[in-house]
Amino acid sequence: MSRFAYVNGQYLPLSVAGVHIEDRGYQFADGIYEVIAVHQGRLVDEEAHLVRLSRSLHEIELAWPVSKAVLKHILRRMIAINLLKNGILYLQITRGVTRRDHAFPKPGVTPSLVVTAKTMKPTPPEMIERGVAVVTMPDQRWKRCDIKSVALLPNILSKQAAKLKGAYEAWLIDEKGFVTEGSSTNAWIVTGKGEIVTRPLGQPILAGVTRQAILALAKEAGLKLVERPFKPAEALKAQEAFLTSTTSWALPITRIDGKPVGSGKPGPITLRLRQLYAEALDKGL
Repeated sequence: MSRFAYVNGQYLPLSVAGVHIEDRGYQFADGIYEVIAVHQGRLVDEEAHLVRLSRSLHEIELAWPVSKAVLKHILRRMIAINLLKNGILYLQITRGVTRRDHAFPKPGVTPSLVVTAKTMKPTPPEMIERGVAVVTMPDQRWKRCDIKSVALLPNILSKQAAKLKGAYEAWLIDEKGFVTEGSSTNAWIVTGKGEIVTRPLGQPILAGVTRQAILALAKEAGLKLVERPFKPAEALKAQEAFLTSTTSWALPITRIDGKPVGSGKPGPITLRLRQLYAEALDKGL
């Protein structure tokens, strides 16, 4: 975990770091966040994360608490003082501290910025060798999942339900029966024709930065890509399924609702994409 956290202009020991009880992030989940991977002491896909951060801020009419240049400095300082080699930086921006009122505060309230660090171990080899299980459940989130909001209660409940069923992830299903995404990951399948399929961007899903990187790597490798919705029934008939996220990279899915996907083993396309992503990381993605 973090040895130090950044809180509104100060680098503090994690044990004493905190925000005011009337911070709107605590009171209303009025804020957004980003999780940026750190690989060999370097930020991964930093610009893509900052572009998404900027978009989320714009969508909820929230100002940057510091300039982009200053934020970059803070992120690098957090890597240094926490001796972070491989892990993540979590950054959260809220609308700031003011008396509790649903409407936006009057001009003059400064947004709050918090950054923490976390060391993470590599994905266990057995998860890659065996793949992971997912379970499906209704998507009960709000309709602006394209905004990386800190309001994650539906995601948490879905993840916990999946855990209780012995699964790694929950695939969320919209009102028409299509998979939107996982509770904290993007969802993919590989058809019998070798097409890599994932849902197109829009308000129902988050524009995953790793999703974007995997699409680019697949295109460079000459693989077939299709962005369209798919249902769990199609996923069960697919040759492969996998998920992507900042911390999981491309991780094979071998069971959906207790039933095997394809051969029931990680497929070659998924493993190739994972390898391509690993190589890109080492080159400084």
